[in-house]
Amino acid sequence: MAAVLTLNGLSKFYGEVKAVDRLSLEIEEGEIFTLLGPSGCGKTTTLRMIAGLERPNEGEIFLKGRPVVSVNQGIYVNPEKRNMGMVFQSYAIWPHMTVAKNVSYPLQLRRVARNTVKEKVSKALALVGLHGLEDRPATHLSGGQQQRVAIARALVYEPEVLLLDEPLSNLDAKLREQMRLDLKLLQKRLGITIVYVTHDQIEALSLSDQVVVLNEGRVEQQGSARTLYDQARTPFVRDFLGKSILLKGRIQSIETSGVKIELSQAPGTFLRCSNNENIKFSLEQDVDLSVRPEDVVFRDEDNDQQENILKGTVETVLFVGDRSECQVKIGEDLILLYTPRNKSLKPHQKVSLHLPKETVSLWPA
Repeated sequence: MAAVLTLNGLSKFYGEVKAVDRLSLEIEEGEIFTLLGPSGCGKTTTLRMIAGLERPNEGEIFLKGRPVVSVNQGIYVNPEKRNMGMVFQSYAIWPHMTVAKNVSYPLQLRRVARNTVKEKVSKALALVGLHGLEDRPATHLSGGQQQRVAIARALVYEPEVLLLDEPLSNLDAKLREQMRLDLKLLQKRLGITIVYVTHDQIEALSLSDQVVVLNEGRVEQQGSARTLYDQARTPFVRDFLGKSILLKGRIQSIETSGVKIELSQAPGTFLRCSNNENIKFSLEQDVDLSVRPEDVVFRDEDNDQQENILKGTVETVLFVGDRSECQVKIGEDLILLYTPRNKSLKPHQKVSLHLPKETVSLWPA
């Protein structure tokens, strides 16, 4: 696929603060491309530069090969001429207008004929499930409906790229789940390219074709959601995407089949894990071991004659609906684990935990 958006060496400074630092990305046509990271990482600033609402200090932006920004060449295309739709975190719905007038506003700015406006507004509202609400005052809408109006307004003039800035953050948890699904289905139906900004890992993992994790204005890692979750290349990505159990140890041997580590929390207990190909390790080096809670398997006491078994004691069990969360004491440390709702554990119960070798990743301490 061809890149619909290309960012080349993009930077934005606020005084001495580098909000975005020489960022280069290629966003392919027809994909949901998510900028993920904590507050202050530069994701919204990047989106606003793509939209034309912020001017970069350095770099270039190309839309389907056409430059819309080039600092060196003095090129800067105004926002309304970039053919991009944007949905803001606050939706920016005008309360004094009806639903139809909110959605038709971009077409009126472009001096589209009245009959065409009515047809396009009706089509856009049908796309987001609001057909029949054209004459409803905007103030009479729920939060989810206002968000749909904002999306319809961004789609009504058929933009080449749709930019979404934390569009679900103001919705309650149940509505967020529904809107995630609706957005994915809408994007597949239209085939439109979406650049999506969020700090929510679940949104990023469930919606995206490609995710780039940003940290202090730079790319930490880019890839599919599954690749980032299962094969994090940095501790920042590992810890930002989901929960991890961290154990400490010292390397005892390094072989082609893996690395053998003695745990600091439980001397005399050894674990094997696959070698991290991106990092070089040495004998007697202090290391951190990381495993996702959902990858840990509870074993019966009489069925633990295999490697990578930890002995522990259940400290607390919290039932949270679809599962239980329990704290298990390993040596002097507590680790948080998930168990299926049909597995009954009680405080002070002895347990054996199996950490499959392929699920354990190795990091310098």
